[in-house]
Amino acid sequence: MSAERAIAFLEGLKIPEGPHAGKPLRLAGFQRRFVAGALDPANTVACLAIARGNAKTALSAGLALGAVMGEWDRQPRREIVFAARNRDQAKIAFNFVCGYVSGLPKARRDQFQIRRGSRLEVEFDGNGGGLARCVAADGRSILGGAPVLAILDERAAWEKDKGDELENGILSGLGKRGGRALIISTSAADDANSFSRWLDNPPSGTFVQEHRPAPGLPADDLESLLVANPGALEGIGSSPEWLLAQARRAIARGGSALSSFRNLNRNERVAADNRSVLVTVDEWLAAEVAPDTLPPREGECILGVDLGGSRSMSAAALFWPRTGRLEAVGTFPCNPSLSDRGAADGVGARYSEMKERGELFTIGEAVVPAGPWLAAIVKLAGDATISCIVGDRFRHAEFLEAMQKAGLRAPFIARGMGFRDGSEDIERFRAALFERRIKVAPSLLLRSAFADCITLIDPTGNNKVTKSRSCGRIDAACAAILAVAEGMRRSARPVKQGRPALWV
Repeated sequence: MSAERAIAFLEGLKIPEGPHAGKPLRLAGFQRRFVAGALDPANTVACLAIARGNAKTALSAGLALGAVMGEWDRQPRREIVFAARNRDQAKIAFNFVCGYVSGLPKARRDQFQIRRGSRLEVEFDGNGGGLARCVAADGRSILGGAPVLAILDERAAWEKDKGDELENGILSGLGKRGGRALIISTSAADDANSFSRWLDNPPSGTFVQEHRPAPGLPADDLESLLVANPGALEGIGSSPEWLLAQARRAIARGGSALSSFRNLNRNERVAADNRSVLVTVDEWLAAEVAPDTLPPREGECILGVDLGGSRSMSAAALFWPRTGRLEAVGTFPCNPSLSDRGAADGVGARYSEMKERGELFTIGEAVVPAGPWLAAIVKLAGDATISCIVGDRFRHAEFLEAMQKAGLRAPFIARGMGFRDGSEDIERFRAALFERRIKVAPSLLLRSAFADCITLIDPTGNNKVTKSRSCGRIDAACAAILAVAEGMRRSARPVKQGRPALWV
């Protein structure tokens, strides 16, 4: 009932600004779904993650106006809070409310008092009275409040400590009068952000609506752009043509421009600071070729291995330096199932899809047995001559045992995963990728791994690989880096010329 009243109220407002200013407000389908979920009696918190320019602030401002007027909640002296990182950000929602008020009939407008000085407030005198006010991300400014509605705008952009303090102060006051919180934002850059945790692990009584496309797609993929920008087809925000043009501009510029576009306009969790990205998704996609155009398996083969355990993935990468061909495969133990692992890692049916594509298989009950697994990888290599195996130095003994059980007679090259060896391997891998010396068939396994892979940088500029998500699987990327880097080292070595025999 509350949702129906809210939708009817919102569609009675007039658009305050933009090319459609003065026209009646018409809600899009995704906006109706959010209103219904946010005002469901079973929910006290509603989270909306959507790309920039899809009227999320305008929608929440309309709900705030309806709440302050008591359209669906007639408690006297209602309090509504606009919370943002700073006063200027909160003022955006405040101005939307003022714009909606200016479009109301005069009798209604006369019941409002708008204060624009040191305090940004909208006070309503009718229907028991209500007050909407703006606060910045300072928890002390909200202590003692009892809001019936709180809007946490662009939550992903708040400073960690002050933002968490403000959020806690708001949420602690909601229970006093049966209040609700709307947490709206474009996606954060990583999973550690407080807004990301709301989306990934919502508590009971939380409604989540996230418009985030599947990872590993080109920035100018129109279908996924429309997933992140559902308003584009309904006349809200940017048009599909504009989004495609901006995507191609970002691809051409690369670097932080592309990362920012993915984060803000595609609603993807991509670090805007490009220094922390191992390779961008678009840089990796440039190495993918059609399966029928893959170079042959010629010359020596380098096997890069990342051994896993009961929880992590075991991954192997086969690289032929002479032709640049790269193949990768991942492995999990059978228990738990791939569907359960996908649910726990927040990737849905992606692991099952990898298995259907032949990029992932299961072996063992609770732990991947290293020996039989390595023997299975050697079978996948077929007639290729494996010249060496490259793996983690700290698991040297496990590798030797596994190679003995698999009957594999090849030298083992131990590489550290820290700054010393890792930085060299990363730079050799990047150079090979940028010089188009890597050719790989489209691989969901590798796309997902590189999408979750970032680097940590020490004060001297050295890199080492780490995860961008706590539950991300980057094992296949690590194996590929090890194999390609060793292949590039071998290719760079001068060929020894045989000396002719001398007869004395």
